[in-house]
Amino acid sequence: MTQFLLNLFYFLAGLAGLYYGAEFLIKGGVTIARKMGISSLVIGLTLVAFATSAPELVVSVSAGLDGKPDIALGNVIGSNICNIALILGLCGCIAPLSVDKKLFRFDLPMLIISALLLSFFCFRGAVIGFWHGALLFAGLIFYTTWSIYASRKENSSTGEKSEEAPEKEKSLPWALFFTALGLGLLVAGAKLFLWSAVYAAGLLKLSEAVIGLTVVAVGTSLPELATSVVAAIKGEQDIAIGNVVGSNIFNILGIIGIAPMVTPLGNYTINIVDLGVMLGVTFALLIFMRTNWKVSRTEGALLLLAYCGYTAYLICNHV
Repeated sequence: MTQFLLNLFYFLAGLAGLYYGAEFLIKGGVTIARKMGISSLVIGLTLVAFATSAPELVVSVSAGLDGKPDIALGNVIGSNICNIALILGLCGCIAPLSVDKKLFRFDLPMLIISALLLSFFCFRGAVIGFWHGALLFAGLIFYTTWSIYASRKENSSTGEKSEEAPEKEKSLPWALFFTALGLGLLVAGAKLFLWSAVYAAGLLKLSEAVIGLTVVAVGTSLPELATSVVAAIKGEQDIAIGNVVGSNIFNILGIIGIAPMVTPLGNYTINIVDLGVMLGVTFALLIFMRTNWKVSRTEGALLLLAYCGYTAYLICNHV
């Protein structure tokens, strides 16, 4: 009983650390980004997306170092499924999401290529090693550099400012402090959450792959969920959609880029169904966004149903 209560505390404290850590990181990061003169769409695709994906990064690297490759990979694949099917599905049900056509120039093709590359690496061999990670991470550097360069160039050519900063926007030292505080909370929260997830796997007799694909994936996606839902309610659709697309790109190129460079990921049981669902919802999002340049309530509901069906499949086949 004592062990159960202790792990329940770890679970709740871990979630709190992940959520508030990401909140502080976003507040500090967006302030820094505004001072750089970057558009709201690019802020959503890069800074906000990368900040809200920080929990996945910390959890996956920690899991890899602890010899739990299924949690490291399952966290990323499950988070990508969750981001699209659960988060954008929920946001689409709240309000139809208008799509910026600029996403189809570079960002969505980059997401598709990244997902296909990860799937290829998973089935090419038994280990995702240093050079696989280095290639993916190089892709992240290229993506981020090009996104910022293109945004600043476009703003410069049109003579427009990306966004007026709020009148009472905090100072740069304030932003740096909250960014550092957020990172600290994320590290602590991710470690506590990982401990509780592994304990839950033993109690429920679920495999670590399923725990990574469901509990850990949803837990580390809470920052994306909160950010996108609030953005959808406030009508900030560029942030809502950009956050998810950018987070999914970062999950693959950044997390599966960094984790194998720290420690190789081998002997995992992630299978073709998990990767197939990730690719399926990614292509479905592409189709939905291209149809009338929006994600409707009906399409949002379909994404939610797909997530519920996939979660039910995992539990029924691994209990």
